[in-house]
Amino acid sequence: MSISGVLGVLNIQGLGLRLEIPDEVYAGLDTLITLQLVNRKRRLPAFLLRVELSGASTRFTHLPASGSDSAALALTFAERGRQPLTWATLSSPFPINFFVRSTRLPLQESLVVFPAPRRCLASGVPDQHGGRGAAPTAAKGYEGELLKIADYSGSEPLKLIHWRLSARHEGLKVKELSAEVSEPVMLDITSLPGGTLEEKLCCGAFLINRFNREARPVGLMLAGKVFPPALSRTHRLKLLTELALYG
Repeated sequence: MSISGVLGVLNIQGLGLRLEIPDEVYAGLDTLITLQLVNRKRRLPAFLLRVELSGASTRFTHLPASGSDSAALALTFAERGRQPLTWATLSSPFPINFFVRSTRLPLQESLVVFPAPRRCLASGVPDQHGGRGAAPTAAKGYEGELLKIADYSGSEPLKLIHWRLSARHEGLKVKELSAEVSEPVMLDITSLPGGTLEEKLCCGAFLINRFNREARPVGLMLAGKVFPPALSRTHRLKLLTELALYG
């Protein structure tokens, strides 16, 4: 028992934990977080390890000396907002499954949980189906206004070939059309559907993601703050973060 006790204590010593957290975490939805368990001991491996974090757990069968291993863990956060992860529990029945020894692994992680997207409709926002509300730009595209006639390079769709003009020249000619940018959308949280603030924030998260998928610049008015419409992943995550931390 003394020997097994010493081996059991040494087995869980000298270990560290690192987390890889995705930048999109939504309340009430499973999120896969990567756990990397590191063995800092130069000569001793570790066996039969169990890591528990926020009510979920995963196992590592063998961790070589000075080595590491990774595993995915599905976590679910019930509420939006900033969620600190300060420690994880490490346990092991090694070597003979007579005692289970455990210790805490300190963490210095914090993540922002976005409101759970709730399907809703934004009143007063025109629909973009069928291209309505789109405006042409100077950028090249396939659906906008005619910019100029150019030589066929081989990469343009056949529908853009100007057959009548091509018949008068030795090579094929194509029509260069402008791209279309959808009409920007400005969301005011107070005017969104929902009987409570949380429902309005969930509706806002859904609409921000929806308009981004539709390539529509989206802005936000929230508690006196105004975020002008833009179209980028960074901008979308910024708006979702504002919703998550509101109040």
